[in-house]
Amino acid sequence: MKTMKYVVIVAAAAMAFGSCASKKDLAAAQQKLEDCQNNNKSLGQKYYEAQLQLTEYKTKFENQQAQLEDKVALLKEQSEAMKVMQKTLDQSIYQGGANISKLVDEINSSNRYIKQLVEAKSKSDSLNVALTNNLTRSLSREELKDVDIQVLKGVVYISLNDNMLYKSGSYEISPKASETLAKIAKIITDYDDYEVLVEGNTDNVPISRQNIRNNWDLSALRASSVVQELQNKYGVNPSRLSAAGRGEYNTVADNTTAEGRAKNRRTQIIITPKLDQFLELIDKAPSAEE
Repeated sequence: MKTMKYVVIVAAAAMAFGSCASKKDLAAAQQKLEDCQNNNKSLGQKYYEAQLQLTEYKTKFENQQAQLEDKVALLKEQSEAMKVMQKTLDQSIYQGGANISKLVDEINSSNRYIKQLVEAKSKSDSLNVALTNNLTRSLSREELKDVDIQVLKGVVYISLNDNMLYKSGSYEISPKASETLAKIAKIITDYDDYEVLVEGNTDNVPISRQNIRNNWDLSALRASSVVQELQNKYGVNPSRLSAAGRGEYNTVADNTTAEGRAKNRRTQIIITPKLDQFLELIDKAPSAEE
């Protein structure tokens, strides 16, 4: 009898010990799971930050490449100008009637003009880089899927996806586009030395809607909708804005595929320095007749 009691006591103790061990194992496993989840969340955040940094580096590289191409083109223009001046000098010396003092003045005037052009170009490049970087940083990762930003030959191109910008088959602005347009409008307002042209583009699929005759009409109406949204809702000065429709004739992809047609259905916001600033420089160019 005593032996039986002893066996029962030992069995009970073993069950109690096993239960405690299971609870400890479960708690340890739960802690490991929580640690893994936290680590995964941290890695996800680092991946997102790395993607943003990669996008910024890519934009900076493309901008720097475009700037170098522009500077090479400008140096070529300067070289041609110097060749013309050298030819003029040679002819004057050969003829023996050159007015050296006047010729020196003309050369100095030409050099000052070239310097003005270089300074204006450098200022434009710097503003374009700052504008592009500020806009890229202000857009979220999701917004960047529907917005493409490029700088080509001193002009900033912001291309907006139609699916994000308009209601389906319409020229009315979609509510989900408001936040993105607000950020673009903020940048446009901050850089008030620039003109803004909004261009509508479509694919080549004919449209059949009342009061819209064809894709020319649709592209122009969409551009006009964006211009009026920037003016009326976000306070962009209308004197800086222009709207244009290019229909189906300014393609960037093949219209024979659904993917290509989607790329062609876009609206571009084109930001350029004010032309009158460059026209003033042209007016100040030295005259060969003087």
